Amino acid sequence: MAPSRAGASALPVAVAVALLAVVAAVAAGGGHRTMASHGEGANIKVSPGPPAPTPAGGSADQFRGQARLPRFAAPRRYELHLRPDLVACTFSGTVAIAVAVSASTRFLVLNAADLSIDRASIRFQALAPTEVVFFKEDDVLVLGFAKTLPLGEGVLKMDFNGTLNDQLRGFYRSKYQYKGKTRNMAVTQFESVDARRCFPCWDEPAFKAKFKLTLEVPSELVALSNMPVASTAVAGPIKTLRYQESPLMSTYLVAIVVGMFEYIEGVTSNGTRVRVYTQVGKSSQGKFALDVGVKSLDLYKDYFDTPYPLPKLDMVAIPDFAAGAMENYGLVTFREVALLFDDKSSSASTKQNVAITVAHEFSHQWFGNLVTMEWWTHLWLNEGFATWMSHLAVDSFFPQWNMWTQFLDSTTTALRLDSLEESHPIEVEIHHASEIDQIFDAISYEKGASIIHMLQSYLGADRFQKALASYIKKYAYSNAKTEDLWAVLEKETGEPVKDLMTTWTKQKGYPVINAKLKGNDMELDQTQFLLDGSSGPGVWIVPVTSGCGAYDKQKKFLLKLKRDRLVIASQCGDRKKGANFWTKLNINGTGFYRVKYDDELAAALQNALETKKLSLMDKIGIVDDSHALSMAHQQTLASLLRLLYCYRGEADYSVLSHINSVTTSIAKISVDATPGLAGDIKQLFIKILLSPAEKLGWDPKNGESHLDVMLRPLLLTTLVQFGHGKTINEGVRRFNIFTHDRNTSLLPPDTRKAAYLAVMQNVSSSNRLGYDALRKVYRQSAEGEERLRVLGIVLESLNLIFTNEVRNQDAYIVLGGVQIEAREIAWNWLKENWELISKTFSGSSLVSSFVKAIVPLFSSNEKSSEISKFFATRTTPGFERTLKQSLENVRISARWVEGIKSEPRLAQTVHELLGKP
Repeated sequence: MAPSRAGASALPVAVAVALLAVVAAVAAGGGHRTMASHGEGANIKVSPGPPAPTPAGGSADQFRGQARLPRFAAPRRYELHLRPDLVACTFSGTVAIAVAVSASTRFLVLNAADLSIDRASIRFQALAPTEVVFFKEDDVLVLGFAKTLPLGEGVLKMDFNGTLNDQLRGFYRSKYQYKGKTRNMAVTQFESVDARRCFPCWDEPAFKAKFKLTLEVPSELVALSNMPVASTAVAGPIKTLRYQESPLMSTYLVAIVVGMFEYIEGVTSNGTRVRVYTQVGKSSQGKFALDVGVKSLDLYKDYFDTPYPLPKLDMVAIPDFAAGAMENYGLVTFREVALLFDDKSSSASTKQNVAITVAHEFSHQWFGNLVTMEWWTHLWLNEGFATWMSHLAVDSFFPQWNMWTQFLDSTTTALRLDSLEESHPIEVEIHHASEIDQIFDAISYEKGASIIHMLQSYLGADRFQKALASYIKKYAYSNAKTEDLWAVLEKETGEPVKDLMTTWTKQKGYPVINAKLKGNDMELDQTQFLLDGSSGPGVWIVPVTSGCGAYDKQKKFLLKLKRDRLVIASQCGDRKKGANFWTKLNINGTGFYRVKYDDELAAALQNALETKKLSLMDKIGIVDDSHALSMAHQQTLASLLRLLYCYRGEADYSVLSHINSVTTSIAKISVDATPGLAGDIKQLFIKILLSPAEKLGWDPKNGESHLDVMLRPLLLTTLVQFGHGKTINEGVRRFNIFTHDRNTSLLPPDTRKAAYLAVMQNVSSSNRLGYDALRKVYRQSAEGEERLRVLGIVLESLNLIFTNEVRNQDAYIVLGGVQIEAREIAWNWLKENWELISKTFSGSSLVSSFVKAIVPLFSSNEKSSEISKFFATRTTPGFERTLKQSLENVRISARWVEGIKSEPRLAQTVHELLGKP
């Protein structure tokens, strides 16, 4: 599953406080339905791991509060018949499950939620249950029979009904326009534990089974599932579609989509049919994704030395979709903005995001679908590999995009989250289904991908690929744990993979390596890095790379101890003789760790940076490490500003993207730490970024690179944010022309966000013209990407979250527009609307977005205490970890503020740098 990337870098709001004077009234939210219950649930502490086989005796209560379903019975095959009603937004169904009973028991225990099950219809073979008990808190249905069930295979049947909900999970409804009218489509989203909301099932990844689906739908609609249609029977307004039986797969990968669609198609080199389904009239926007999809299937077939096992692979654009995309076997579902690309209305960053998302989901067809994690503890095996593989694939298709340099975005995102005490190991124990959604985060995705990148760099690309192919072949159509992967890699390469990688997957965090010169040696000391300034107990086996004076003299070794010594004389020679001496650890950022250099090493590296001796990746690594060390109060902000000044005139997109992140972070913290100096700090950042921005200008140039096209809006947006008058005025000028001529060449898709933000600089409660013009653009735009650009700008949009103007899936984009000037008002809004938020987004991971967007805007311990007190009685397992991480970030910012306040030479440094020619 791909995270929601669209609009993730939503624009800040410059005048949010003034806008709140004109906030609209809050509309009513949606509801939530639960399953008809034949028993009482209770909140009981649960334990990890599958229970042991249960004897025939005992009561149903023994299955309450268990983390895993018992293993004494397992499904082998599902025959599922569903009848969705797209007008009433309900569905009915029948399921017949071939169940293998392997131990003595009189119970069958499976999952169900939000369903009404017809008790009278339940049969296992000819036996009717004497007990039907539902534990609501656990989504567990227990069927008790009067006598011990026979060993071997039998069929469990039952009828059920449900609602096509509006929660973007389970079997739900999405709205779309067809011939001017709003219609409903039916969509499934089952990862992680929501297949149980569509049909009773063993809803855990280890319970793989074959699926044979039958759908009854209106005759004029398109109905898709994992497999091709085997037969169709039409009876008036209803048609019955029977689909081919699937291979063995987990319940979370079952998929159904019913609606009005059109498609385009292509074929891979070995004949697999690939289609892109869209709303009617949009199929041409699927051409780019189709091309990437066909190429991805061919590449992965060769990389894993295993063919794609299904006869077809469909991609479908869904108007309402919580994630970025979902890798359902043979039927991948996407947000529209993550699948569709239009040259006239889409940005270059959207094009890249579509390529990454398609490649991510297609890699899951092997890493996730064919070979599936045994339990959610091993989620990273799915998501870490898909994140890494997507960069490998897109780099192969578009080498000019420098995807491995851009990959450092993933690494730095993970390093930031993993430097919190409230982080978690890659292999995280899951004690209850309600905890699973929280681990779809930067640890499972980006840290997972980063340690794979580190391991591949250590083992070598060819050895790594061959070992992965062996792993896929060994565990095809079954399940695997992290240890299984290490065992295969170790056997194939002869390297101590398990000992090395276990230190990275079973403990949270990562080290900072302190490097000091001692004669002709370098002393290395690793400690666990935490942003709060403390150091944890962790020790890692670290694949260290080092370079000295040039990139053709590299060393690799494993740092296995807390302290060690690296002999650099043979690599560097006598450093006293060479004025250009420098040495760099973690060459090109392939390792998941930070480096803190002593003063001599740091000065030499800064000189190498200024004299353009360093690679793009190392330019990024140095500034990101320095930023983190400053936040942790291990380095002064003044020294970080001096380092940033070395990047003036830098022209590379990836490097400037990181410079942009660091400068934005400093600009925000300076509001609290040095309010009198905040304006000068912004002027310094304008000085650093203005030269490359002026070279690119506002207008695209013939033949310019993809990366320059992405760099232009990045720089213009940042200059507007920092208050650069000339850029703001030009943005307003172009927007005014755009409002009268939407096809003007003066404001192409890539630069519209910058212009929209510029317009907002002049908006106030007494001058709403710019805001009203933006709302008009939003309402009149039919393109999802255009609407998202506007959403991220307007704080007044917060209240639109509860109206039909904003789809639930886009709530987090609105939240991304909250700037720190508006934080107090946004926090009050969050408190006042919390009950409505909880109701509208009940059970959804989207609830976490509200916490993550607003809470970390603060930087005082007093505010941390206030927020903690508010949530003391309102926290649920679905966002508990996110809340703790957000509060920790508030406390880290508070400590950073105090550290900056105590710097005696900060103002002098800022003015000195501003005064340089």
